[in-house]
Amino acid sequence: MKENEIKLGTGIGNIRFGYTMDQVKDIMGEPEEIEESDEEDEFEHKAWNYWENGYSFFFDREDDYRLSCIQTENPDVILFGKKVFDLSAAEVKSLLKQNGLTDFETEKLDTGETRLTFEREMIDLYLDEDQLLAINFGVFIDDDLEVQWPDEQ
Repeated sequence: MKENEIKLGTGIGNIRFGYTMDQVKDIMGEPEEIEESDEEDEFEHKAWNYWENGYSFFFDREDDYRLSCIQTENPDVILFGKKVFDLSAAEVKSLLKQNGLTDFETEKLDTGETRLTFEREMIDLYLDEDQLLAINFGVFIDDDLEVQWPDEQ
């Protein structure tokens, strides 16, 4: 897998879902900022932000603080062989459709952004008019809501 290549359900580059905080730190170095969830959050988690690189890594307490979700705004990210941040919103949707991602929900957020949610594939895309702003993707979960760690499949 290439350094900035997203592999749905698996991770990005050589960082895989299920990694411990130490494993992520060995690859990325110390995070620029660590955020902890507050009491209103549905899931207790820690977010490690690497603002300069355009990544945030999320570790859920429920999963023993293993990496379960990644958010990126890195312009060099590759999804399905394309640098998706270089594409228009229509091109992004077309790329996803070509790769079998057709079942999604669209939500207009209070911030004015549009979120496309592909629940089965565990990926959200945030768009502002015709520009992709961010991608949030996570480890796959089966029909029984069991986490499907990539190294255990």
